Amino acid sequence: MADHLPPLREPDLPRTAKVRPTALRTGWTTGACAAAAAKAALTALVTGVPAVEVEIGLPAGRRVRFPVARCDLDAVVRPAQAEAVVVKDAGDDPDVTHGAELTATVAWCEVPGLALEGGPGVGTVTKPGLGLPVGGPAINDTPRRMIGEAVGEVVDVATVGVRVVISVPGGEIMARRTTNRRLGILGGISILGTTGIVRPFSTASWRASVVQAVRVTAAQGERTVVLCTGGRTERAARTLLPTLPEVCFVEVGDFTGAAVTAAVADGLTGVVFVGMAGKLAKLAAGVLMTHYTRSKVDLSLLGAVTAEAGGNERLVAAVSTANTGRHAYELWEAAGLLGAAGDLLCHRVRAVLRRFAGDAVAVDVALVDFAGSRVVASSGRWVA
Repeated sequence: MADHLPPLREPDLPRTAKVRPTALRTGWTTGACAAAAAKAALTALVTGVPAVEVEIGLPAGRRVRFPVARCDLDAVVRPAQAEAVVVKDAGDDPDVTHGAELTATVAWCEVPGLALEGGPGVGTVTKPGLGLPVGGPAINDTPRRMIGEAVGEVVDVATVGVRVVISVPGGEIMARRTTNRRLGILGGISILGTTGIVRPFSTASWRASVVQAVRVTAAQGERTVVLCTGGRTERAARTLLPTLPEVCFVEVGDFTGAAVTAAVADGLTGVVFVGMAGKLAKLAAGVLMTHYTRSKVDLSLLGAVTAEAGGNERLVAAVSTANTGRHAYELWEAAGLLGAAGDLLCHRVRAVLRRFAGDAVAVDVALVDFAGSRVVASSGRWVA
């Protein structure tokens, strides 16, 4: 394992992350705004009255209200349709889609159910590895569910057919400032979000909140902290370690290095890291601050893991040229190598984190699937 250990790196934060030491304002994801726009447009279509405000539910159960910037009803065309716009407020996160006009055009259709489509400014998926059908709109799973739930609060789609087209004026220009093209998402932005809420992950205050959360764990007398990259990984971690209290689970975002440093400083004796393939690949390469502007998935490392797990030359080559970390994961899964390759990847991450933390804490690592529903690989033991 020593031959595999890369140099440890904790890249500096983006410039925008350093300018505000105080807590920053959260905002709303494109997915939440799209769901709100869809509900506003459908409400207008049903009632004949343009909506000025709309309330939707977020995945965690919280309900929030959004102002509707524009809502138009066109009863002349057949079938009748309505269009609503919700302007994205990203809070204080330096988000390229801040101010984007999430637009939903809604009409009835003959077949019961929700027909969700992407319009101008929403990217089209052209490569595998994103968990979305190639050729379809870049609207991720959680936003799709949110839109479906928002529509379902107005009509019963089991008996009524509704067509919803999500578009973003200027989305193609916004996408030039993202990594979409490299990932094979062309023609616009992605409709994203797993919680509906934009937290300023790239800010110094978010890093400080991660450190604070670890310190709270220690202050409660707990000895183990479970570091999760986001909401889905936290759900999987809680299932994996059900006896640990809620305070032990910390969403670290990109700041794994800061969290581990805090764990050591506050005398914790165990760290469990739970993540998905892309984050684990970055950590395995020695990158402790994994913000997308400061690090990329090292596909050659994943190729080396594939070879070590017994993959043939064709699979090694495919993984080494994969589109994303998720794509590499899917290639392992299709080849029946997910368990073996995933375990090796977890062991590499464990070695990196142990070297970073020193001997003061025990470290374990788990790889979860992209739904956050199950652990598919691990470093083999649990400190909890």
